[in-house]
Amino acid sequence: MNLIELNRSLVQLRLSGMAAVLETRMLQAQAEAMAPIDLISILVSDELARRSERLLERRHKQAQFRDEDKRLDNFDFQFNPKINRGLVFDLATSAWIGRREDALFLGPAGSGKSHIAQAIGHAVIQQGYRVLYREAHKLLEELADATLDGNRKEHVELLTTVPLLIVDDLGMRKLPLTAAEDLLEIIMRRYERASSLITSNKLCGAQHNLFNAESIFMRRERPQEARHAHSGEPQSSMPQFRNCA
Repeated sequence: MNLIELNRSLVQLRLSGMAAVLETRMLQAQAEAMAPIDLISILVSDELARRSERLLERRHKQAQFRDEDKRLDNFDFQFNPKINRGLVFDLATSAWIGRREDALFLGPAGSGKSHIAQAIGHAVIQQGYRVLYREAHKLLEELADATLDGNRKEHVELLTTVPLLIVDDLGMRKLPLTAAEDLLEIIMRRYERASSLITSNKLCGAQHNLFNAESIFMRRERPQEARHAHSGEPQSSMPQFRNCA
């Protein structure tokens, strides 16, 4: 079997990571007098690295972030020196996802909630978790469409089983009268089973006359419930993270 045939066989076996670097690695093996086991080892490592990259690319695409470029490394923390940077980076480590906890970001429009939420989503994907990002009104529109198409059960299953669901801009637009029931179903089915990150400027004392579903979150947490939520209410231009009862 020559190099061309070997390359073709690797592609047929879905070992495209090996196929892409086969010629280069063989030249390296000759130049370094590499043992066969070492050549095989490095080719396997190349294949694993390629598969890992593709998995991450696929999960970033499946998350459907609104802004692909929103990452922690390009967020201007100097915008508000009072922000709890430590908690933001703690959330980015995804430890809370493993504990199936939830997060709530509160603050006025333009304060950076969406940027941080999406940046945390990207970081969580890098650590092996699946993430789904939706603006609140789009989430409800998709749920309504799924109901009309007869696919509501499958769509709700997707929304309630993904390890991290990010619901952005909750309360920015007037929601339909059924919003409370729909959101309550999703949030309660996820509670202590999977993590949710919600951003809003309509909760915890803020004006919410256009928000029909505030009853889902406007409640006083029992002490044992408070341990499961990372929430905050802004004291300046950026949301400060603390318990909000």
